[in-house]
Amino acid sequence: MILTTVLIAYTGAMDPEAWKANARAQLARAGHRSGGAREEVIGLLAARTCLASAQDLHDALERRVGLASVYRALDVLTQLGVVHRVDVDGTARYEPADPTGEHHHHAICDRCGRMSPFADEDLERLVHAVGERLGYAVDAHDIVLRGACPDCAPQPTG
Repeated sequence: MILTTVLIAYTGAMDPEAWKANARAQLARAGHRSGGAREEVIGLLAARTCLASAQDLHDALERRVGLASVYRALDVLTQLGVVHRVDVDGTARYEPADPTGEHHHHAICDRCGRMSPFADEDLERLVHAVGERLGYAVDAHDIVLRGACPDCAPQPTG
């Protein structure tokens, strides 16, 4: 059997305004206010299509909000399921979670640090098939591919 997989570059097609409205609604439903640090973090994440660390967000906020407040906001948003957390090399990174349940994975260059989001339907089917073979009902999974990006990969000579 030959398995052919087509990787699809993830374009971040999620509507940022709809995501922000959903995040605020989830906060309100859970009894949290959306002002202050949470609102700043929501605004930054809505503009992103891929991973950012708490430090990245703190830096982008030009330190208007304390780092501890950024972490607290991310923790609440993650617990509510509106933010997805991915651990990369011991660092927690965050991105908006699509309310429809659609998700993507990441390829990370070990040389330059480039992060490329991608989606792959065949990979999704394989993950769920493995889960079934193991007797698991897979609710979530994170896949991070590591290696050299096209700009950093050694080019064949000759």
